[in-house]
Amino acid sequence: QVQLVESGGGLVQAGGSLRLSCEASGSIFSAYVMGWYRQAPGKQRELVADITFGGSTNYAGSVKGRFTISRDNAKNTVYLQMNNLKPEDTAVYYCNAHRSTLGGTYNYWGQGTQVTVSS
Repeated sequence: QVQLVESGGGLVQAGGSLRLSCEASGSIFSAYVMGWYRQAPGKQRELVADITFGGSTNYAGSVKGRFTISRDNAKNTVYLQMNNLKPEDTAVYYCNAHRSTLGGTYNYWGQGTQVTVSS
């Protein structure tokens, strides 16, 4: 089992920045696509960004140009740099590790970290 621990959330004013971190343990970090998801109260969890071991990235349209995902394979850590935050970015942010094999799919989640953006 993969264990994921997020940190870096908090309260920030609109236009401010936060940097989220997620450290993975319990399995081989390089075998997984790492991603960040978020969930606001009463809404479905949605993809924010993800990144492969080789550095290929994917972003939700609502965060392109403002957020940057990166990973440090030597430290088994993935980051989400969030700039120019907006009130609509307020949500619990979750780290995700995903891998597909011939034997099945594997999908692990962190505990979540709260991000609140005030107007």
